[in-house]
Amino acid sequence: MKHIFALLIAALVATLAQAQTVKIGSTLALTGPLSATGMIHKVAGEIYVEELMLTVDKVDLLIGPYATANIVAAVGVAQRYNKIIWHHTAGVPSLLKYDMQFPTGGLPADPEVSLPELVFDAVAHAPKAPKTVAIVTSKFPSVHFISVGAREVAKKRGLQEVAWLEWEFGNRDFGAIAARVKEANPELLFIGAIGVEGLLLVDALRKIDYTPPLHFHMFPAPGPMAKSPAAQRALALTTFEQHPPFTNNPVAAAFVKTYNERAAKAGLPDNAVELQAAGSFATWQTLEAAVNGAKSIEDKALAAWLKKHPVDTIIGTLRWETPSNYMPGARLYKIKQLQDGKWLVVWPQEFTAPGAKLLAP
Repeated sequence: MKHIFALLIAALVATLAQAQTVKIGSTLALTGPLSATGMIHKVAGEIYVEELMLTVDKVDLLIGPYATANIVAAVGVAQRYNKIIWHHTAGVPSLLKYDMQFPTGGLPADPEVSLPELVFDAVAHAPKAPKTVAIVTSKFPSVHFISVGAREVAKKRGLQEVAWLEWEFGNRDFGAIAARVKEANPELLFIGAIGVEGLLLVDALRKIDYTPPLHFHMFPAPGPMAKSPAAQRALALTTFEQHPPFTNNPVAAAFVKTYNERAAKAGLPDNAVELQAAGSFATWQTLEAAVNGAKSIEDKALAAWLKKHPVDTIIGTLRWETPSNYMPGARLYKIKQLQDGKWLVVWPQEFTAPGAKLLAP
């Protein structure tokens, strides 16, 4: 996979030294298996930077790349140089012990427990609550870690596990996995997938005339999923979708409008704001809040300010309360479902799209 420096930008100084600039470096995967979601973060970041005014004096600020494995590597570099780093998509908190790394995508400190619990809470409110589950997963670090946790959560919930399957990240042939899923015939298919992996699996299932009653995809590429007939009624994790109550926030509403236009111009298969774009935007909001709040661009000053101050973002209020700087519990995460080509939040009830409910065959 090719990683390039996608966002190396300069922003004007806001409050301390208007003649200076700040360079914010970020790496993104714009080719390979993660490119479908990496491009979303590029567009979202470019939108925010155009409107951003930062206090700075000859210093680089760092935003981590997309996805756990890449972020772990980037945090190691930041630690070597005693730099603060923000990141939005690292899903294994235990791998990140550096005190000046700050997750900004809303992931909880215990994703292997609280995220599966959120999924099982949601499907318990389906027209027919599932009693059996097949858990299948990529070996990509975060989704595999959460899927392993889902096995334990399912057991505690009294769900019968009828299949456990794994595949190597980057796999493109899901025929054999689809055959085993069909044989297991679960009432819930829990898919630990990232990017287009889940879509490839449901396409393979469709070719053998099988559709699970409920199928959950952990971190799918939203656009390709939305365009596929095989993916209809898929469930997934999210923190933001472009419908009320999320768009009641005027900052979020303005971002949605601009992002819709830019994403369409960039040729993305779906130009709607959802988990990926919103998490990227929240990262930039956090960076700006820290600089303005600390009145400094010094790394330790920014980190100290963030430890003491929550930040309101379009995905909710972020706090850094645990040794790993992650939030406890699944406070900001929701469950969405693909209905008629659109992603709609269906759980928890206070965040559901107007008139929406979880659907199943």
